[in-house]
Amino acid sequence: MEAWKQHIGERALEKGIINDPRWLEKLDEPMPVWAVLELFLQLLESMEPEYNSYD
Repeated sequence: MEAWKQHIGERALEKGIINDPRWLEKLDEPMPVWAVLELFLQLLESMEPEYNSYD
């Protein structure tokens, strides 16, 4: 496997995007659309500001 792919996988593991080191052996496998969508939804939710209203 190319070093750049391995680096991306290791970063994802460090950041908690993946939680099983065995995924590092599967980085070239296709990903289902539902899994890609779930990642995007999690990203969007983490980027949404938390509103604290003092009104």
